[in-house]
Amino acid sequence: MESIPEPSLLGIRLHLRHQYRFLFGKNGENLIKAGSHRKVIMEGCWLWLPMPWQSVEQGQNKAEPKDLWQEPFVPASSWKPCADQHSWEPNEGKNGYVLVTANGGMNQQRVAVCNAVVVAHLLNSTLVVPKFLYSSVWRDVSQFSDIYQEDYFINYLTPDIRIVKELPVELRSLDLKAIGSLVTDEDIPKEAKPSFYLKYILPILLKNGVVHFLGFGNRLAFDPIPFHLQRLRCRCNFYALQFVPKIQETGALLLQRLRQNESYPGLLDHYLVGSYAKAITKENQSRRKKASRYLALHLRFEIDMVAHSLCEFGGGDEERRELQAYREIHFPALTLLLKTTKLPSPQALRLEGLCPLTPEEAVLMLAALGFNRKTSIFVAGSQIYGGRSRLIALTSLYPKLVTKENLLTSTELEPFMNFSSQLAALDFIGCTAADAFAITDSGSQLSSLVSGYRIYYGGGKMPTIRPNKRRLASIFTKNHTIEWRVFEQRIRKAVRQTKHVQTRPKARSVYRYPRCKECMCRTD
Repeated sequence: MESIPEPSLLGIRLHLRHQYRFLFGKNGENLIKAGSHRKVIMEGCWLWLPMPWQSVEQGQNKAEPKDLWQEPFVPASSWKPCADQHSWEPNEGKNGYVLVTANGGMNQQRVAVCNAVVVAHLLNSTLVVPKFLYSSVWRDVSQFSDIYQEDYFINYLTPDIRIVKELPVELRSLDLKAIGSLVTDEDIPKEAKPSFYLKYILPILLKNGVVHFLGFGNRLAFDPIPFHLQRLRCRCNFYALQFVPKIQETGALLLQRLRQNESYPGLLDHYLVGSYAKAITKENQSRRKKASRYLALHLRFEIDMVAHSLCEFGGGDEERRELQAYREIHFPALTLLLKTTKLPSPQALRLEGLCPLTPEEAVLMLAALGFNRKTSIFVAGSQIYGGRSRLIALTSLYPKLVTKENLLTSTELEPFMNFSSQLAALDFIGCTAADAFAITDSGSQLSSLVSGYRIYYGGGKMPTIRPNKRRLASIFTKNHTIEWRVFEQRIRKAVRQTKHVQTRPKARSVYRYPRCKECMCRTD
């Protein structure tokens, strides 16, 4: 059973509860006993699954589920954007200057910027345009003005806070660490309440005239927090942060090609690519063909995610050594924790739904939901752990699968090469503007920001597929024999339960769940 099947079959390894191999072939009887080709059968520690290929091919004439490309429109459309409205007086910024150096990739930096705006207002201080920390993981030297329109950011938030591009000359020579004005993430509790900043940070600001938050990220609570501060977060995220023209222009070109030059601008194009959305309209105004829709898939299966998850994915000892070596370099705190604390096993993590979906699991989910072989799929990010071979399952079942690297020429991509945050901005645009957006790891910042943006501006017409990974893990691992029809039903039920419209749960992110009175207004 260890041998690779003949070339006409596609062997793909998975590591779920046991080590599985999905054998995808057109003739199920070649894989398992005749008459049971519609079933998933586990024998010992191997799972034999004739490709959903058969089901997909048989279902080409079958209508897609009615709700596949839809949100529950009536309840979703009852929420309208309104964070652009405010009634408070502008912050004078008289208590000193706040410097922020945000860490992480583009999405983590975006959250840090919004939180910094709120903290600056809370402390009645002047915010210096945030800087971005160079990371050995992301290896990107991009700064704020390389990604966002700096002057627009300053001008839009002028009614809220005072923002400057640089510290005053007399403060630039200060040794901030020596005078106690350097504050790191270790000095601030995660999800710190506003009271923490007023008690511990404001005295430093008043004494020294400046404070520098180094590595500032998710260091501000979502609850409890005053109404105007929560709204300010939304104003920053949904309005003040506009991509620079270079990113907008290439993003508009990406959307044009994703829609195969046939569509008009989507609902969100104006917010994402600004005036370049008009260029698409002008070019396509003579066309009257039906718009080509596409599904965006955030396949969060890069090596950093895989290594940090502590899960296993079927690669055996070689995979364990590779991921452990990566952790030692990039996640030393996690490496130390592994040596000093007994953590859940990879099997336990998977059963709890704490492992990112593999490409192979993702393809089964999409096929079971009803997306057929004609579906155009845009995959965000292309540095999949395991390389292109790991995408075989997806590309074999969905031949119209593309990435930004497929759609843009090397000349068009050249200005963004070696700038991972700017490339991430293109993925953000491609995912946010999609007709449907599928998430495989609900905890990532990109997925959270994209789904929240789609809620805020989507008008109840921008569905996000966010599977309950614990339920998916149960479906994948606890069924020794299951018919494809039953597998479809269970997957659809598990996903449909996450598509209901809900207000922001207490203490959850307004970036991901903007349906709350601080960000959006009810119309019913």
